[in-house]
Amino acid sequence: MKTLFQYFEGIAWPIGILAAAVMTGLVGYLLLFKTAEHLSKGTKTILDDLLVKHCRGPARLIIPLLVIHFFLPFTRVSEGTLVFLTQVLSSLLIISVAWLVIKLTSVLEDFVLNQYRIDVKDNLRARRIHTQIQVLRKVVIVVVGVLALATILMTFSKVRQLGISILASAGIIGIIVGIAAQRSIATLLAGVQIAITQPIRIDDVVIVENEWGRVEEITLTYVVVRIWDLRRLILPITYFLEKPFQNWTRVSAEILGTVFLYVDYTVPVQMVREELQRILQNSKLWDGRVCVLQVTNATERTVELRALMSAPDSSSAWGLRCEVREKLIEFVKNDYPDGLPKLRAEVQEPSKKEILS
Repeated sequence: MKTLFQYFEGIAWPIGILAAAVMTGLVGYLLLFKTAEHLSKGTKTILDDLLVKHCRGPARLIIPLLVIHFFLPFTRVSEGTLVFLTQVLSSLLIISVAWLVIKLTSVLEDFVLNQYRIDVKDNLRARRIHTQIQVLRKVVIVVVGVLALATILMTFSKVRQLGISILASAGIIGIIVGIAAQRSIATLLAGVQIAITQPIRIDDVVIVENEWGRVEEITLTYVVVRIWDLRRLILPITYFLEKPFQNWTRVSAEILGTVFLYVDYTVPVQMVREELQRILQNSKLWDGRVCVLQVTNATERTVELRALMSAPDSSSAWGLRCEVREKLIEFVKNDYPDGLPKLRAEVQEPSKKEILS
């Protein structure tokens, strides 16, 4: 009976110490973040609000772990158990610190992106910043994850010795692995190159694989293009470095749109030109830069008219082209009904001889 009591006493003491450490850590966490929230409300900057928002999760783990690590020597456990608990705590602490570093990148991302909005017309610089921040953040996550895993493994003495032995005799294996991972490494490097050189950016309008769409997401390995009919086209990141594609918003979102009209030779071009100008002036989609009507071709049957107009972005240009095409057709049909394309033929009256026969 005495031995059983001593056994439970030996278990209860370390459990009580650890429970007290956890409670102390949680109370310290609550006090710290309640104070931080109160102080952040009195400032105008959003940086402190973002720190409180994103660092809350990692801190809920880090602070109790630090307190437990401080109280661990007072648990009166055996040397082997103490080493095991220290090893577990160290691994959890490394994971939580890596989590905190990743969350700090989220703080930086939200703070920078809040200064550059992409839901405005002139958003070229904002889209450039968004692309760089999002891709570089993914790079940081990968690097931090690899470093955290390596640090955890190096805390185990047996694994560390095994790693040293492998490194000492892994020259050929390293070459083989390097060749096997060449494509993966090239893909990752392509993602970094996209972030720096930026042939594409978030919300860019592109033509890829004969599809019109907007760049919705850029990762380290692939790009998601939202096509006009809401389908998603998934392309490897290397596609935008190895193959030609159209980027309609590389320098500016402004774009020119064209409408072709085929009419008879009898239609007065100047009247159509004036009608085009009137249509554009009354349209909310026209940006007022370009308004041109030209005769671009003439065949044996029709005259080809090309209306050239400008718009602030590709979506507006599409709507403007449809509007102008519809109204020009309506104008020619109502004002010059004989000006629609027609097939001409010469009809000869039959001679008397042909009639009598």
